[in-house]
Amino acid sequence: MLTVVHKPVLLKETIEALAVQPGKRYVDCTLGGGGHARAILEKSTPGGKLLGIDADPEAIRLAASTLNQFKDSFILVNDNFSNLDEICRRNSFVPVHGIFIDLGLSSYQLEDDSRGFSFRLDSELDMRFSPAQTVTAADIVNQSSEIELALILREYGEERFSQRIARHIVQERPINTTLQLARVVEKAVGKRGRIHPATRTFQALRIAVNRELEMLEVALFQTINLLAGGGRLVVISYHSLEDRIVKHFMQREARDCVCPPGLPVCKCNHKASLRIINKKVIVPSPEEIEDNPRSRSAKMRVAEKINSNRQYLTNYPYFSRN
Repeated sequence: MLTVVHKPVLLKETIEALAVQPGKRYVDCTLGGGGHARAILEKSTPGGKLLGIDADPEAIRLAASTLNQFKDSFILVNDNFSNLDEICRRNSFVPVHGIFIDLGLSSYQLEDDSRGFSFRLDSELDMRFSPAQTVTAADIVNQSSEIELALILREYGEERFSQRIARHIVQERPINTTLQLARVVEKAVGKRGRIHPATRTFQALRIAVNRELEMLEVALFQTINLLAGGGRLVVISYHSLEDRIVKHFMQREARDCVCPPGLPVCKCNHKASLRIINKKVIVPSPEEIEDNPRSRSAKMRVAEKINSNRQYLTNYPYFSRN
């Protein structure tokens, strides 16, 4: 059994941003090691309730142990947070007073050599959040065309050497382990600075395997129907693609009109449903970064539900990442 100490990122800031109060209901969409969930339950006692969600069954097991002292105050669900609305309604957990999303990998995921998330450990190229998922990183690496690989690396990893790396991957296939892939990328582009040249490639593959950006978009739109008036949405992201989606969503939902520029009359009938709390992103302090280097790229955004009768249909729309 893997035992890893997980340090929750921006913990104090998260509790403050959620404005946690006793007796209220909160949703942790990405349980991980359960550190944020435990702090939410501590602050919301007495009478507070928490619904915790994670696609990774190992996270559910760890969180159940971490939250054991709170007994009947929490519900844990092994599912993807893209099903947020259905999960909350199935568990009669509506409305809620705070929704929290932490998009970072947990320490136990990175340090488990059976998961394939890190090139610092030699393991099979997996990268799935849930074993129920069918597509692995190895499938994408070995079955995608060179053009498809280059697109994944450029779109999800923002890798400027995407074509060169994709060409080397195709030439070196089959590639089945993390160290094999890391060496191929290093061979393709060489060592550049302190960051390992395979970092962006691994990020891109993980996002593609788990459809992370798509799942985030779907989940964000569902939060509107679930939050009570005055309820808070708090999201911590770790790279520009995630942060851009969160930023655009909150900005869009804080406006009454989202018509394209230049229209003489509003035709969208859109009404603002959120109020942005922090105009500038919240980032870890130098002290936290020194204590937990994995927190260095974290960015927190916060919004509050305003009283609104606005409702979304079941098929949530997507919006542009550009």
